[in-house]
Amino acid sequence: MINRNLCVAPMLDWSDRHCRYFHRLLSSHAVLYTEMVTTGALLNGDVQRHLGFSPQEHPLALQLGGSSVQDLALCSKMAEDYGYDEVNLNVGCPSDRVQSGRFGACLMAEPELVAECIAAMQQAVNIPITVKSRIGIDDKDSYEELVNFIGKVAEGGCRTFIIHARKAWLSGLSPKQNRDVPPLRYDVVQQIKQDFPHLEIIINGGISSLEQSIELMQGVDGVMIGREAYHNPYLLAEADRLIYQQDTSIKTREEVVFALLPYIQEQLAAGVRLHSITRHILGLFHSVQGARAWRRHLSTYGPKAGADENVVLQALELVQG
Repeated sequence: MINRNLCVAPMLDWSDRHCRYFHRLLSSHAVLYTEMVTTGALLNGDVQRHLGFSPQEHPLALQLGGSSVQDLALCSKMAEDYGYDEVNLNVGCPSDRVQSGRFGACLMAEPELVAECIAAMQQAVNIPITVKSRIGIDDKDSYEELVNFIGKVAEGGCRTFIIHARKAWLSGLSPKQNRDVPPLRYDVVQQIKQDFPHLEIIINGGISSLEQSIELMQGVDGVMIGREAYHNPYLLAEADRLIYQQDTSIKTREEVVFALLPYIQEQLAAGVRLHSITRHILGLFHSVQGARAWRRHLSTYGPKAGADENVVLQALELVQG
């Protein structure tokens, strides 16, 4: 049973395996999501590159993008075989590339197809299949249309919906603008929970602190934090205590760095470049004196050929100094 009280969102180009390993050092319980992987990438590409992860990352969900019933079922089975704890279907990404492939947010206009996909995915695996959506798209943004979407997809067997509390404009706004411009409507997501009390409803969009998360959880089953967890990752350090009521000690930022060093050494030995890891930890000292020196050192020396864990230790000295 996955406890989704707190989830870290799938973030394209950000939530790769190195980022997730780092986040897991901060919280033992938050559910981590991969960046979106398309069915085409899995069926025609390097499966290990897309699906490989470290055992420490559990609980871990794979987010899939696609609209072929057969392909989604096949890729869900691949995810289960790799050891993922959940597969999440992307019905919320508004990018042009996603629309041209007939997946992402445009699928909100096709609830019957989404329900068919969910049913086939669930039949293929024994792990949870979940959906991440918006509250609407373009002019299909009435509450009645959202209720219709949730209801039909639930009939397909979905029991967990992660809802970004903004509508998506599929034309006229960039993906970046779609994360900020449409107004947040937390009340809509909370109303969905009231109208579908038997479903697990996770709220997403613009959540910037654990305190805000706790407040929002009064009306839903859990929260998903995105960009704030990436730019200010140390907020996750208190998640186990505040969200999961675990009586655990909180690692200092320095302890997190030292806990990451063996992983860095292991990955460097496997041919991974230091920058592939350190780009995800730039925000660790967010709002702390020396944060700029930390970021500058990692950004300057991390990408250089032959860079190793000493770059991180030198950056740490700049903060401590």
